[in-house]
This record gives sequence, C-alpha cells and structure tokens, in this order.
Amino acid sequence: MPIRRRTLLTGAAALSMPAIRRGNAASTIKIGVLSDMSGPYAEASGPGDFLAAQMAAEDFMKSYPEINVGVIQGDMLLKPDVGAAIARQWYDQDGVDAIFDIPQSAVAIAVGQVAKEKDKAVIFTAAGTPDLTGKYCTPNQIQWTYDLWSNSNAIARGLVEAGGDSWFFIAPDYISGQVMVRDTSKIVEQLGGKAAGSALYPFPGTSDFSAYLVQAQASKAKVLCLANAGDDTANCIKQAHEFGLPQSGIKIAALVYQDYISRSVGLELAQGIVGAMPFYWDMNDETRAFSARFTPRYHNARPNYFHAGSYSAVWHYLKAVAAMGPDKAKASGKAAIAQMKAIPVADPLYGTGVVRQDGKFVHANHVWQTKTPAESKGEWDQYKPLATIPRDQSFQSMEALGCPLVKA
Repeated sequence: MPIRRRTLLTGAAALSMPAIRRGNAASTIKIGVLSDMSGPYAEASGPGDFLAAQMAAEDFMKSYPEINVGVIQGDMLLKPDVGAAIARQWYDQDGVDAIFDIPQSAVAIAVGQVAKEKDKAVIFTAAGTPDLTGKYCTPNQIQWTYDLWSNSNAIARGLVEAGGDSWFFIAPDYISGQVMVRDTSKIVEQLGGKAAGSALYPFPGTSDFSAYLVQAQASKAKVLCLANAGDDTANCIKQAHEFGLPQSGIKIAALVYQDYISRSVGLELAQGIVGAMPFYWDMNDETRAFSARFTPRYHNARPNYFHAGSYSAVWHYLKAVAAMGPDKAKASGKAAIAQMKAIPVADPLYGTGVVRQDGKFVHANHVWQTKTPAESKGEWDQYKPLATIPRDQSFQSMEALGCPLVKA
C-alpha cells in the first residue's frame, strides 16, 4: 500500500516532548514511542506506554542532569508499511535515537529491519512473537517485556496439571496469533494434552466471535484459549458467556491478559480466567509506588505490564546511554544495545534479570487467576497469584530460538 503524506502525519506528527533543558545537542537523546494510539490495542499500550516513557525520562534527568531526553509518540495504525515509514522518518529526519513499544509483531519485524539498516536502536516492549529473538533477531534490537511463548508456557502448565487437557484456540489471523496457537499447542501436547481445534479470524475489524465460539463449543474442549489481546479478548469473554461456555464448565485462558480487560467485562464474567503477567500493579511495595505516581496522570487507571515495561526498558536504555556517553549512543544503536546487554538489570518493576546475547530480557513471570466479586476488595483488586515462574524457566533457550547472533 502506498504511504500518503497524510497517513505519515497522522502517525508521526502527533509529537509531545517533556521539558528539555538548553544544552549541547550531542547530549540530547530522543526517544520515539511507536504504538497503537487509537485502535484495539490503544488501552493496552499506546498512550499509557507513552506516559510511562515520559516518566522514565523525567526520572532519569533528575539523576543525570547533564543528559537531556525528549520523547515523541506516533501511531503506526497496526500496519507494517506505516510503521516502517514512520521509523525511517524518525531515524532519518527527526533525530530519534531509539524506538520503543510496537504492539504488533509484523510491524515490529519491519521496524527492526529499518533500525538495523540505519544502525539505530529499537526495544520492543509490547510485541510478543518469540521470533524477534529468533530468526528475526538483529544486533540493534531487544525484546523487553514478555513473549508469547513465556505466557503460553506458564498458563498451559497450570491448566493441564489441573485437568484441562484439551484446548480450542481463537486467534487473529496474523503472526502473533498464529505463533500463540502453534506454541501453546506444542506445550499442551508435551504435557500430555491435545489441541482440539482452532479458529483464525480476520484482524482488525472482527467484533462478532459467535461463529468461532460455536466451533469451540462443538469441539468439547475443556479449555477455550483466547490467543488474542486487547478489545478482542474482552469481546470474546463477553460473548463466551452469552453462549454459556463458562457455565458449562469450559475454562477460559487468556494469553495476553491485563487488568483493564477484566475491569471492562466485570468480575462477574471474568472470574476464574487465568493469565500470565510479569507485572501487576499490586504485586509489591515498589509496583504500588509506581502505580501511585502513574494513575493520576492516566485517567485514574492503574498501569499494566506493557506500561511498566515501557518505563523499565526506557530507564535501562538511558542507563546504558549514561554509561557509554550520549555521543556514542547516538552514533550507533548497535553499540547502545550492546551496552544494555552488558549492564545487569536491577529493576523495581520487573526485578532482576539479564539481557541475553539474542536480545531477550530474561526475568520472572507470574500466573494469576481473576478473583470473584466476593474476593475483590476494590475496583482495581482483580487477581490472586497462582504461581511464579523463575527467570531461568520463563523463556525458551537461545538454542531453541536459533538467533543467528548466538555463537555456539
């Protein structure tokens, strides 16, 4: 599809910058948050990820007053060609040094190739395909927040062991949806279960999931796995209740689950749904402290793990900038990414971890179950913990992923 200038302006020109002190341009780092600002993933990522990046920049400049940081935002409209075009404009014309976010894997792959070509940095805080640290890995990128295999692994183990040994999948017909079905099916089968079937739906634009829910019901599967995200997950949960799936004993698993989804459908419908989240606002004192700062600036909503991942990744990138010097970070995105890998992660939101040679940030993951209305003590009290997956068990090995950067 040809990219019209009006389309580019819609995505790239909606800019906002935290206050930048006057100073040497060589000491100014410019960050771009490229996301879904108005579509089905906007509440999950978009404006909240932008705010979190701004907060990280503000906090960093308090600790490192000699380095200026600016943050801009853009809407890639969930289209790879639009995302790649905005990335080129940002890198070539707008002085962006690093791009963050990108909640759609096909767009992430396209932007990753642009970053490699331009020797700039890109850190994926919302794209889930594990292949970003596999066949699509480059020395200019990092996958920070989560990946779909990690969520699939955590959820499948808990549900299969509890008797959920047959699964039916509903997924969008794009890379991430296909990957979620593929990987979760393999894990379920390795644990002794079976995949009873799957249905792929057109994305974006699908809001009626009735035909796919009928297929799930007919499959006699014990688990309905929603291999989607955002508004699609919420709509599937609501419509599953209309068709009586949970009432008949079918367990619902959501592979990309967040508290705004359970809040949007209500605990009466969401109760019992199992999801994996590496961050939850009420997990500990540090996550609660961050949430207390974030919430008043974000329509009184608590941060989810994409928002927290944006803050965490931007902060670690800026620590790398400080360690190597802004001039060197601006000169080479590859060098900046290498510096991020060299610094151990000690993060108040994601805990301790390391960035591997293949670009995967390895950290613990957590499995949660949605509370019943009687268990909840407030509007944002949504989940109870089921399990913690330690970081050495949370992600596939580098050998399994097959990143060509990894030396035998």
